[in-house]
Order: sequence, then C-alpha cells, then structure tokens
Amino acid sequence: MPLSATRLKHRFTVEYPINASPKILYPYLASASGLSHWFCQDVRIDADHCYNFIWDNQPHYAEMNSHRTNRSVRYVFLGPNKRHTPDANYLDFTLEESQLTQEVYLRVIDYSEETDDIELQEMWDSLIQKLREQVGG
Repeated sequence: MPLSATRLKHRFTVEYPINASPKILYPYLASASGLSHWFCQDVRIDADHCYNFIWDNQPHYAEMNSHRTNRSVRYVFLGPNKRHTPDANYLDFTLEESQLTQEVYLRVIDYSEETDDIELQEMWDSLIQKLREQVGG
C-alpha cells in the first residue's frame, strides 16, 4: 500500500518527578509567560486567544483545548491560517501527586510526527531540566 501524503503520528509519553507543588508548577504549564521561561523562545497569546509558540523564530499556533487548574492542560496545534486540522498535533501536561510519598510528577504526552523516541526523550529531559531550574525542583 503506498504511503499517503499524511504522515503517521506518534504518541510519546514520559513522566518526571519534580520537587515543587502543583500550585507552583501549573502557571509554568498554563500561562504564556510561564511557558516562555522553559518551553520555547517565546509564547504570545493573540486576540483570538490562540497561543503562538515560537521556536527558531517560527510561529506555531495552538489553542488551549482543556485545562484543570493545578492538574492538567492540553494544547492542540492549529494548521495554516490558525485552522483546526484532523488528527492535530497536541501537547498534554498532567500533574499528579502521590498521596503516599507526596511526590509530584509531571506527565507529558507529545503527539506529533516526531517518531524518534531517543530524540524526544533527550529533548524533554532538557526542557524539564530548565523547568526544574525555574521552580527550584
């Protein structure tokens, strides 16, 4: 069967312990200013409430698709002209606190065309290290 023009998507999931409370971590995941400290070059919110994630001076538009304060946030990336696309890329951040140990974990789900797990692991390890430096965890 020939490959179509659409690329296969890959769901990469990774979890990190972070020594900070969900109340401290959440703004770094759910606000433009918080994200710009560790996640990408800059993040802006435009008049349409779209998030503009800037990597290598290139804009990548997304919308906050869902969020639960101090628990989770999901960004769904938009196509050209800020339009929704079928099977869109998304990023999902979830904070979980172990009732037993009181440790806080950040689970990241990165759904995109990137299929190299080693490269994704290295990228997220580096990003989470920057986040830990920001929150002191």
